[in-house]
Amino acid sequence: MRILITGVAGFIGSNLADRLCLLKNCRVIGIDNLAYGVLEQVPAAVEFHKLDIRSPGIRPLFKGVDYVFHFAAKNCISDCQGAPVETADINVTGTVNVFESARRAGVKKVIYAESSALYEGSDVFPTPETEVKPESFYAASKAASMHFADSFQRFSDLRFTALRYFCVYGPRQDYRRTIPPVMSAFIIRLLKGQRPVIYGTGEKKRDFVYVDDINDFHLRCLNDRRTDGGTFNLGSGKSCSVREICALLADLLNAPIAPVHKPELPGEAERTLADISKARRLGWRPKTAIKDGLKNMVAFIKNEFEMGHIK
Repeated sequence: MRILITGVAGFIGSNLADRLCLLKNCRVIGIDNLAYGVLEQVPAAVEFHKLDIRSPGIRPLFKGVDYVFHFAAKNCISDCQGAPVETADINVTGTVNVFESARRAGVKKVIYAESSALYEGSDVFPTPETEVKPESFYAASKAASMHFADSFQRFSDLRFTALRYFCVYGPRQDYRRTIPPVMSAFIIRLLKGQRPVIYGTGEKKRDFVYVDDINDFHLRCLNDRRTDGGTFNLGSGKSCSVREICALLADLLNAPIAPVHKPELPGEAERTLADISKARRLGWRPKTAIKDGLKNMVAFIKNEFEMGHIK
């Protein structure tokens, strides 16, 4: 089995590559332009190619590939708000290039990342897959990818599974972003003895889901034909406030440092909560408790400090 991963040096891509490399008779090919990804995160067993998903140069790599996992994207909402043209170029043009490369090569199936950002305008909680109401430029780019996937399925033999991730966390979460994900940002500042930054009151609630649980569903997509043509929310089905996460991490690190509050960030939803009943009907369950997942994140970031990757 030959599997190609775009965005293989990123958070979700590199964690999935680790899992796939443990499978027997599985060859993994990885594409990443390293704009956001980190080469050291790519497993040694992966056949790695430094390429941009917008480049025609990716097309020969799809020859003989059975499955594609497409994660490469510009995905920091605040960065996307400031660069709508680049966002469309990467997330729409780049994605269509991946889909077309897969179609031409006769790939069996593409499993690709949509986003819970598609629900930004919804006030239905928990949110089912039918509540698509994008507002930000990032969400609009993901909606465009969704429509292109529908067209490819309609006019070719290529199969798709669309995955709408909620707030995925775990080791290798990208703390290098302009505004890092909340858990990484809190851990880094607490380890430095600095006050963690909360944007707004801290009462915003998020559905946090651990990366290993997400990868359990990824593996299911390879073998379960019930995922073909489907769109699935992947979350925990529970919400925690940003303030609660901050307090949990302060307790885990024995660092009772009060947070500092800054103005709200533009384009952020007040609440996210996934309706995961569709994925659960296939036998998938998120298994990692939030405290256990945070312990693993703390261990990873402590190691990043020891390795000198975080100053």
